[in-house]
Amino acid sequence: MTLEELEKEVPELYEYTKTMPPDIRQKARIKVHPPGGLIHQKDCELQYLGIVAKGENRVINEFENGKIYMIETNKAIDFIGEVTLLANLPKTSVTIEALTANTIVYIPRKDAEEWVDSDTHILRKMAQRTAFKLYRSSYNNGLKLYYPPAFLIADHLVRLYEQEFPAAGLPEEGPHIFSAGEADGSFTFTLQKTRERLGEELGMNIKTLDRAVRSMQKDGFFSLVKGKITFGQNEYQALKEYISTAKG
Repeated sequence: MTLEELEKEVPELYEYTKTMPPDIRQKARIKVHPPGGLIHQKDCELQYLGIVAKGENRVINEFENGKIYMIETNKAIDFIGEVTLLANLPKTSVTIEALTANTIVYIPRKDAEEWVDSDTHILRKMAQRTAFKLYRSSYNNGLKLYYPPAFLIADHLVRLYEQEFPAAGLPEEGPHIFSAGEADGSFTFTLQKTRERLGEELGMNIKTLDRAVRSMQKDGFFSLVKGKITFGQNEYQALKEYISTAKG
């Protein structure tokens, strides 16, 4: 696939690539990373700037003891390696994994630097995206220090639910965070994440997570179906009320 073909397939991408110089456009390469694939490895030389045209990925920090901390998840349109490039540093600071299939436009770093240096449009796009991530991180900074595990789980579940069901309807076609079912005439939603993945996203060890999950189950915030967190609209509202009360 060429860049021009991808721009036609994903019209939003053109807003990022429309000022790309012709000589750099010829060097651009398209690569598709499968779900679970490694996009970006921590402490590696940054050789390319990437523009994510399709897909969702997660940004993680890997530590020497083998522990993983999930920093954030991002959806297209997004950049890969922009922080390292803007900071003018040689090596990457995080690892990025594909959650869904990621279609990425790759540009050699040297060419990307020349493009950014000479084009305020792409520089502004990159700065806006970087600032958005920083704003999101800053807005929630300290949450894990000052709220109990149950609050963090409730807040995370509500955010995930509202991300997938923005109008409290059924999801569109594609990969989903939740699976939807029906019981007693009403819909139920089951979180399709392992405890290990949930612990990484919350920055919580498995023992603490399991204790909090069992406690919340007893309090009626959700049920466990084959070990998976499952809830309906009533439980969703209860989670929101719990969050509101804890904040207040």
